[in-house]
Amino acid sequence: MKILIIEDDVLIREELQKLLLNYDYDCQLVTNFERVVETVLEAHADLLLLDINLPFVDGYHVCREVRRQSEVPIIVVTSRNTQMDELMSMNLGADDFITKPYNKQILLARISAVLSRTQRSAAQETMHHKGLDFNISKGVIAYEGQEITLTKNEQQLFHMLMKHSGGIVTRSDLMEDLWQTDNYIDDNTLTVNMNRLRKKLESVGASNFIVTKRGRGYMV
Repeated sequence: MKILIIEDDVLIREELQKLLLNYDYDCQLVTNFERVVETVLEAHADLLLLDINLPFVDGYHVCREVRRQSEVPIIVVTSRNTQMDELMSMNLGADDFITKPYNKQILLARISAVLSRTQRSAAQETMHHKGLDFNISKGVIAYEGQEITLTKNEQQLFHMLMKHSGGIVTRSDLMEDLWQTDNYIDDNTLTVNMNRLRKKLESVGASNFIVTKRGRGYMV
């Protein structure tokens, strides 16, 4: 698991890195504090350890801006120890709050707990079929190391097919699910959406993933 350490105190940063490496975590350090948010979003980390007292922008700003664009778990690790600091951190989207000086084993336990919760949540929102993973909330399909993002209609269409994997879903059922009623959509529009979805699947190597059952519907 990859942990991004956002701490401007060099000694604390290096101590954290050494501790986490000893427990087999992959660590990345932020050293350019003028573009912290961009670094976080580019890192695709599994967890952030975030100090509040940072140069240029504080941890509150980082937490707020990151949370607007990412669900990456955030643990605030700070010397600020008031209830207001903890409340602000949690209200801005932090998953946990721990004060310095911290007990190393407690910090490790908090990290493990947050990562475990995140993994369980991710498992619940991901569907798997024939080697393909579909992240429902993000609308992302992953297949053999490649990813593609679906439009809202494509997400709904694919979700319906995946929910009934191994069975046939009729065209009328798909239209009703997409637009709640088949009175406001014609066959041609469904065909266009299905063709776009198939092309996206082909672009990541999942050719023929959706099978047409002539006169009956589709299945995956």
